Parts: sequence; structure tokens; C-alpha cells
Amino acid sequence: MKIDNLKDFVEKVDQAKKDNPADLSMDQDLSIAIMNLISIEEHFFFTGAKTGKEKYYRMIEEIRDIRKGLLQKIVGDDYEGEIWCISKHLLAASMRLMEVGTKQQTRKDFVGTNEMFEKAYDLYCLFWALNIKKDDEIKHLAQKNLKKSDIANDIIKPNKNESLDVKIEEKSMMTGVRNLIGKILNCCKE
Repeated sequence: MKIDNLKDFVEKVDQAKKDNPADLSMDQDLSIAIMNLISIEEHFFFTGAKTGKEKYYRMIEEIRDIRKGLLQKIVGDDYEGEIWCISKHLLAASMRLMEVGTKQQTRKDFVGTNEMFEKAYDLYCLFWALNIKKDDEIKHLAQKNLKKSDIANDIIKPNKNESLDVKIEEKSMMTGVRNLIGKILNCCKE
């Protein structure tokens, strides 16, 4: 999604609110909080390394415990393979790319900014593709909102506790994931 100005962005958000009644806003807020906790862990590490003070290393443990508890609310206890670690790293990478993008924006490098923001959003969507649990409401919304023109051959398994699985035949897997998740998530509904 290309956004040229703030007005376009606000219009797209408003349209998304009208088009998609799914409310996962609490989980999305939680995911952003987790991103920031990961960032805090990193800052405590670098502060400890730069100052040589172990108290900063000990603070990492407390922040990590909070982050783990919150991540568990989204990923759950019953995940396969390394989904837990993949999820954490997707959020961390997404947050860092947003940071790089905002720094490029400050330097007026809008091409670099857009590239970083797009990559950050792709990773964020991939996080949700792995972690949206298919309860009946999400399954219904996905079936209602997805069109064959958006994503070819989308598959939504009927099992309640599995992550959203999608077979995508598009230019790239990330484009398909971005399109799918964009149809389901709505962080602005209150």
C-alpha cells in the first residue's frame, strides 16, 4: 500500500473501519507493546555494555518476563515448531525497520522510508498470519472479505486452534500475506 500523504492515510484507515468489522485491536495493541518491550531489552543490554553496570543486565530479566507473558497471550501455549521464537523475531525486526524508516524520513529519504515501512509491515503481517487463531468469527470474516482477485486459492482450515494457513499464488508470498491480513485485521475499531 503506497501512501503519499497523511490525508490519504487517514482516508484509508477510515475506509478500513467501514469495510472490516473484525476487532482484534486489543491483540494488536499487545503486539506493539511487545515490540517496545523487546526494544527495551535491547536498550538495557547496550546500556549495560556501555556503562559496565550489571544492574542493567538484571533489568533485562524483569522486562523479558513481562514480554514473555504478553507474547503468550497471542501465541498461546500450543504452537508448533519454533513459532514462539519466529513470532518474537518478526516483531523485533518489524520494530527495528520502523525505526530505520523514521530516521530516513527525518533525513528526507522518502524512497528509503517507504521501503523500510513496507518491509516492516510485511513482517508484521507475517507475524499475524502465524498467530491469528481461527475462531468462528475470524473464519467467517476471512471467507466474507477475501475475493479470488485478492488472493488466489486461499485456504482457511476449519480447525479452531490452528494458525491461519494460506496457499498463495501471487508475485510473492509477502504480497499474499499482506493482502490477507489486511482484510482481517482492524486495529482502529473501538
